Amino acid sequence: MHIALTLILVIQILSALTMVGLILMQHGKGADMGASFGSGSSGSLFGATGSANFLSRSTAVAATLFFICTLALAYFGNQPGEGGGLMSKLAGAEKPVAAQAASAAAKPAASAVPAGIAQIPGAGPGAQAASAAKPAAVPAPKTSGAK
Repeated sequence: MHIALTLILVIQILSALTMVGLILMQHGKGADMGASFGSGSSGSLFGATGSANFLSRSTAVAATLFFICTLALAYFGNQPGEGGGLMSKLAGAEKPVAAQAASAAAKPAASAVPAGIAQIPGAGPGAQAASAAKPAAVPAPKTSGAK
């Protein structure tokens, strides 16, 4: 399967380069200097139409081959296969991601408080319990004897 994908990719690249070369070699319709001043053929919108020459037929064949290769690569790229992605195929990735997540979940947490929270005064785990245990002190209203 790997050899077939490589072959299709090489054919696609060669057909793309062939199309670029053939398109650049073709003489455009109405590309003469006189065509811009009104002396070009006005028989149709894009110039005179005639039988296709060798360059235009070769370009059509190269374009057809390019599109067939593109569709084949898209088809083979969406096939369910060995699974995983590029990272799972690298030499350094011995364990799959699911196994790494399971092993990380199995380890007990060293502290329930994240490292940044311990630096904030009154934000530790004991601060919440202490604030819940005693109610906030409400100042008594001032009373004045003279009204």
